[in-house]
Amino acid sequence: MNLIERTVAAIPPPDEAAMRDARDHQARLTKPPGSLGVLEEVAVRLAGLAGQSPPPLPEPAAVAVFAADHGVHAQGVTPWPQEVTAQMVANFLTGGAVVNAFAGQVGAAVTVVDIGVATDLDAAPGLLPRKIAHGTADMTQGPAMTPEQAVRAVETGIEVARDLVAGGARCLITGDMGIANTTASAALIAAFTGLPPERVTGRGTGIDDATHARKIEVVRAALARHALLASPAEPAEPTEPARAVESTEPAGAAGDPARVGGGALEVLAAVGGFEHAALAGFVLGGASLRVPVVLDGVIAGAAALAAAALCPDALGACVAGHRSAEPGHAAALAQLGLRPLVDLELRLGEGTGAVLALPLVQGAVRVMHEVATFDSAGVSGKQESTQ
Repeated sequence: MNLIERTVAAIPPPDEAAMRDARDHQARLTKPPGSLGVLEEVAVRLAGLAGQSPPPLPEPAAVAVFAADHGVHAQGVTPWPQEVTAQMVANFLTGGAVVNAFAGQVGAAVTVVDIGVATDLDAAPGLLPRKIAHGTADMTQGPAMTPEQAVRAVETGIEVARDLVAGGARCLITGDMGIANTTASAALIAAFTGLPPERVTGRGTGIDDATHARKIEVVRAALARHALLASPAEPAEPTEPARAVESTEPAGAAGDPARVGGGALEVLAAVGGFEHAALAGFVLGGASLRVPVVLDGVIAGAAALAAAALCPDALGACVAGHRSAEPGHAAALAQLGLRPLVDLELRLGEGTGAVLALPLVQGAVRVMHEVATFDSAGVSGKQESTQ
């Protein structure tokens, strides 16, 4: 077995007994049943992930910002120069980005992973040099990645998750940086949901109408080139995502992507970015270690679709931190069946929305640990009606 196969094999389905125990415990707490709304279900899902009730407190938390560049930038999908990716990496490392400010507020550590920045970066504290290539290829001209690169990117995400957890993290937060990465995200989301490009392609950093129209057509061209475009005759509704391909043949070597994840890896290689593939691996890695992964915006949503295609049970580790202003993100969350905790029309990326949601996730679990039950507090419960 290679790393992806071993990781997928280690991901358990949600523990139904632990989830039942968590719901029973919620019902005994000194509050009206259901009064904490979605937070109660978050705690129940995390109990299912951990296999125990109450689940462990999801702290401390670690943010991994995966940074990479995209060959599709050459198609004029954004007015921002590609050099901004490397410049923002430097900004993260000196603590000057929004994600640094938000992470400092909630006590989360920030690690930056160079998974495919076009510029060669100097060594620096907080930077993990994991460059697979100097950006992806242009997905409108051919595959964005080779199959081997896609596998390496997923494996890198798994390794980063594993290392952060080994270092003490008990909650993982997805972050990303890459000029033109919302274009690749739209292509991935369209491929995994079956929705047309115009339904899932947003304005990213705030592009004008002409650039937005061009971006939609670039996504359409990439999907058509790789035979990932849904037929116009088909209804524009979400479809079943690509699933892991099962094989009766022996498992291949680590560099043999044809036997690992099948269609999901092919889609990632065709139209994804290095950060998407790494984030998919990051989700798989967290799920295999029973550690929750708080998802950020549209880039994380696209990556989570790939992770779910590789292993549906990986969704048990995922919490949707927020819903971004990008239309593709809402489509991805709907396909994944995840409800966002925050909806503030954010569209920054970096992990910012997920970091803002972290106290909600932690609070949902802390209630299970610290709030008294009716019996222990001597508080009378709700009287049953005699009528």
